[in-house]
Amino acid sequence: MILVGVLRHYVVVLLQSMPKKLSRAALREQRALARSQILRATSAKSPVPPLYYKTISQNLSEAFKAGTYLKDGPPKGDSALSASNPFSDPAAMDGMMAGMKTQMVMMVPQMVIMGWINFFFQGFVLIKLPFPLTLGFKSMLQRGIETPDMDVRWVSSLSWYFLNFFGLNGLYRLILGGDNSADSTRDMTMSPFASMGTAQAGQPQDYGKLFKAERDNLEFAEGLYAWAGEDMDSKILGKYGKLASASRLL
Repeated sequence: MILVGVLRHYVVVLLQSMPKKLSRAALREQRALARSQILRATSAKSPVPPLYYKTISQNLSEAFKAGTYLKDGPPKGDSALSASNPFSDPAAMDGMMAGMKTQMVMMVPQMVIMGWINFFFQGFVLIKLPFPLTLGFKSMLQRGIETPDMDVRWVSSLSWYFLNFFGLNGLYRLILGGDNSADSTRDMTMSPFASMGTAQAGQPQDYGKLFKAERDNLEFAEGLYAWAGEDMDSKILGKYGKLASASRLL
């Protein structure tokens, strides 16, 4: 099972496709939003002088309103209100197909091994645990054996498979690292559509709505704006004790 897990990890790595490069328009769309977020994040103590800050903020707000930075160009008619269909986007479909291929690679070997064990070794007892257990563990440790009188410490072949299936995760992390594809807990939680919900570079997002929200944030940030260089000369003179002598000269 260890070799199967290691082989499965490297098969998943080989099946992963390289991320596609963003087009110039899509990159410009993302960078415009990031530039606006940086501008308003530093508004409380901004290094940009008031005149330049107001000019940049107004230009960004007008561009967001007009849809200048949208990769598909300014919206026409009711197209701005229509939600984007992820199944019509090639990047989203590629991510979904990659998730389905990964899911198949992770599930098929385990199903084959479990079927093989269940067919050839059904009803076999493999080991006896050296410590006592309560009857609540009987259904977990003696799967495939319907004998109510057997001691709970005996472990069937199918139950031993499941114990190894979940118990080898620590060894996989030690051999392959923490972010490995042999982790069996991912088989229970992973969905082939999970890649569509993650924030990837090619994931479709409604930048029209993001720009609209960013316009409101820019207007709010203008009320919080404060220039970091306000009265900087007085602060420097006061720090070095020259403020009183400078005021006498004036």
